[in-house]
Amino acid sequence: MTQTNGQTVRYLADYRPYPFVLSATRMTFDLHPTATRVRTALSMVPRDPGAPQDLVLDGGKGVELLSLTIDGQAPDTAHVSRQDETLTVAAAALPPHPFLLETAVQIDPSANTAFEGLYISNGMFCTQCEAEGFRHITFYPDRPDVMATFHVTIDSDLPVLLSNGNPVGQSQGRAEWHDPWPKPSYLFALVAGDLVAVSDSFTTRSGRRVALNVWVRPGDGDRAGFAMESLIKSMKWDEDVYGREYDLDVFNIVAVDDFNMGAMENKGLNIFNSKLVLASPETATDTDYERIEAVIAHEYFHNWTGNRITCRDWFQLCLKEGLTVFRDQQFTSDMRSAAVKRIEDVQALRSRQFREDGGPLAHPPRPDRYEEINNFYTATVYEKGAEVIGMLKRLVGDDGYRRALDLYFDRHDGDAATIEDWLKVFEDATGRDLTQFKRWYTDAGTPRLTMAEDWQAGKAGGTLTLTFTQDTPPTPGQSDKPPRVIPIAVGLIGPNGDEVAATRVLEMTEARQSFAFDGLGARPVVSALRGFSAPVMLSRPLDDATRAFLLAHDTDPFARWEAGRDLALSALTAAAQGQSADGDYIEAVGRLIADESADPAFRALCLNLPGEEEIATRLSADGTIPDPDAIHAAREALARRIAETHLDLLSGLYDVMTVAGPYRPDAADAARRSLRNAVLALLTRIDGGERAEILFGVAGNMTERMAALTALLRRGRGQTELAALRDEFADNRLVMDKWFAIQPMAAPPAQAAQIARTLSQRKDFDWKNPNRFRALLGGLSANHAGFHAADGSGYDFTADWLLRMDPVNPQIAARMSTAFETWTRYDPARRAKALGALERIASADGLSRNTREMVSRMIAAGR
Repeated sequence: MTQTNGQTVRYLADYRPYPFVLSATRMTFDLHPTATRVRTALSMVPRDPGAPQDLVLDGGKGVELLSLTIDGQAPDTAHVSRQDETLTVAAAALPPHPFLLETAVQIDPSANTAFEGLYISNGMFCTQCEAEGFRHITFYPDRPDVMATFHVTIDSDLPVLLSNGNPVGQSQGRAEWHDPWPKPSYLFALVAGDLVAVSDSFTTRSGRRVALNVWVRPGDGDRAGFAMESLIKSMKWDEDVYGREYDLDVFNIVAVDDFNMGAMENKGLNIFNSKLVLASPETATDTDYERIEAVIAHEYFHNWTGNRITCRDWFQLCLKEGLTVFRDQQFTSDMRSAAVKRIEDVQALRSRQFREDGGPLAHPPRPDRYEEINNFYTATVYEKGAEVIGMLKRLVGDDGYRRALDLYFDRHDGDAATIEDWLKVFEDATGRDLTQFKRWYTDAGTPRLTMAEDWQAGKAGGTLTLTFTQDTPPTPGQSDKPPRVIPIAVGLIGPNGDEVAATRVLEMTEARQSFAFDGLGARPVVSALRGFSAPVMLSRPLDDATRAFLLAHDTDPFARWEAGRDLALSALTAAAQGQSADGDYIEAVGRLIADESADPAFRALCLNLPGEEEIATRLSADGTIPDPDAIHAAREALARRIAETHLDLLSGLYDVMTVAGPYRPDAADAARRSLRNAVLALLTRIDGGERAEILFGVAGNMTERMAALTALLRRGRGQTELAALRDEFADNRLVMDKWFAIQPMAAPPAQAAQIARTLSQRKDFDWKNPNRFRALLGGLSANHAGFHAADGSGYDFTADWLLRMDPVNPQIAARMSTAFETWTRYDPARRAKALGALERIASADGLSRNTREMVSRMIAAGR
């Protein structure tokens, strides 16, 4: 740890084990909204009694120390010192043998607007301790490699009192919980409030019965059933696919309205943002249902990949998160469409992580330094971390992957592990040397992969040679990027559309490398990077006719979709620069619309045009300064031409894809709705909004109502429908979040910032609630041309609210500041306005270290 320009920077190289072993933690909470008292007893043993060291405990400014004793005796006050975020007991006051350290503190949960530690959400006590929230509850070695069993007593007159582990005592006004599995403090959880449970049970494969509860506020129980179904599916899947059985007598989930994250995997007591638990057809969309299913699974899977095996330090965050994201992606693929899921994951990776890799916030999945760990809960750590594991699985095969995972669970159960531990398991299980592969964890940036083809005809058959070149551009702090191991999945398609060579994974290890395919009867068309086999940007000389051929004939769903996406981007980037080249794409879309054999969800993905941010990224990568207004106009014009050209086909498809009967959130019905809604978005460009108005009025589910409303708002209409939605759901916070988000997101760009500003002045804009704040500011930043308005209004509005949020909730302010991440790629006038907004934030008095780190890195990118 060092001080740089007055800021504390932590380095991976500085890691040292904690000098004391903590075997057991006992805590008693006397809950009070403004004066909660916490008594903590820590059973500790010096690691090296012959070399006494000071005992340093973490503790935030809001923690008031009432007493401290060692083996029942108060140490000399000269041996106890307090700094802003630590409490130190000098080595001279500590015995050389095992001892009991006891503290009593007082905290004020009602004043905790940052929602780190113990806080109150609408009268309910709850906690969030990852990454460093526990230090706002009591003094403790708040680091992931310090693991202990926990015994927790909660005193309160609230009816439901929950903590980690198993219940071991219950009486009037008191509950006791014991977690027998050692865990770090970031996995601690406590909830107390007026709650009701939706309950069920699960019998493990060894015959143990586990009680399951989803706890919600009274009146919300009818919207928690899908979450319970998802939990049971997750438990069964983890047993079947990974051999992992649940290990406590009870599993609790609690829905919380005020929560900085999506959810948290605390051992046996998962705390969830209510938007990821509560769902009904009238209030939640198909996307909401799928997201609930995936996140329930993600947090449950953490029980083994994150809890039973945790990370040694926060630099290893991608070890638990990347692996668990990969597992939840596998789960969703098995529950729904594997092809569609893969495409959706790639879309998310490109829109968030590629953007991160190409800007001032670039960092490797395992960074080697940070100022504020909360700023590293990023797409690189999560989604790219998952892609790295997917590559490992592809390289070692399904059997090798299973052997490695079994060894990982056997070898490291109960450990705080590292990336080195993880890779060593694969080396030992498969015999592979992963020294070069490790660069995926340590090097930032997205590799650029260039492919060239050479065809040599011969009497005995032709030879196709593919030559690949890899290069990774410099990123902040990393200028030189040696070659990485890149698995490139390739297939060959003959001139008649038949596959002549099944998928083959080429293992690239050099900066430039060639691979030959022999004995070919005719020159094939190459289907490259099938399944998106590596998170790279692939460049190859490909004309629109060949892209259209691949869209029509490729047997790999991702590669087929990618061909259509490239066709669309080719047309859109040309149009954004004043050219016209969309004939091949519009014709190819017509064939896709008419292809009744294709999965409706896949067809929907192909009909949804690339977003404006994606178009800007493509232009910027080609060395062109993107014009947000020209991009918006080009996208609107292409959508209109598709609708005009294929009006009859689209109209027929809209009618055919109607889903009859009661709403079901299953994959089949959701796929039909997604295709119908994609068609509606196109038809609304030319029908005056008639279909959308009708659909909004008759729809019996939120999926179709939101699709209709979005289509109307994009045409400058929909005010009547907005009012109707508000009147019907004014008391439903989750629907109103959608209501706030959709208006700036779907507004004509010139009006977006003003609409956001007007909404921010409403009494029901509860900006201290993270969901509501994210809805409005996220809705504006999702409107590419609106956020990047030439007059700077989008930048100014966002800066105003980041400055207001930062003193209240620094985590949320820092995360939302990433709206400015790409500011340097635009024209000088926009850059000047964006820089002015960033500098205004940076110069604010008392700016949090969370937001300061993010903004300073973005400002530095423009210098």
